[in-house]
Amino acid sequence: MANVRMTQTQLVRSLAEKCEVNNKVARGFLDCLAGMAIAEVKKNGVFVLPGIGRLVRVDRKARMGRNPATGENIKIPAKKVVKFRVAKAAKDAIVPPKKAK
Repeated sequence: MANVRMTQTQLVRSLAEKCEVNNKVARGFLDCLAGMAIAEVKKNGVFVLPGIGRLVRVDRKARMGRNPATGENIKIPAKKVVKFRVAKAAKDAIVPPKKAK
């Protein structure tokens, strides 16, 4: 059986059903949450979703790299990237840690 991921529509419907609101309110909530996350990461560099993880802006330093096709050294400039760090509680719930012997 193929893995089928939850679509945005399914997420909205599920959220609406569990919170006992209509689909329009649930979609508005998700849109607002996404907007807040983006604004907060732009402003402070981090947005925390309790129990799930944190969205973090990371500054990467300039470094030397290598073109795999030619082997030529190239300079990779410094840049900002966004990463998502999964909370330990969520990680352990999804993939339980192995027990030490």
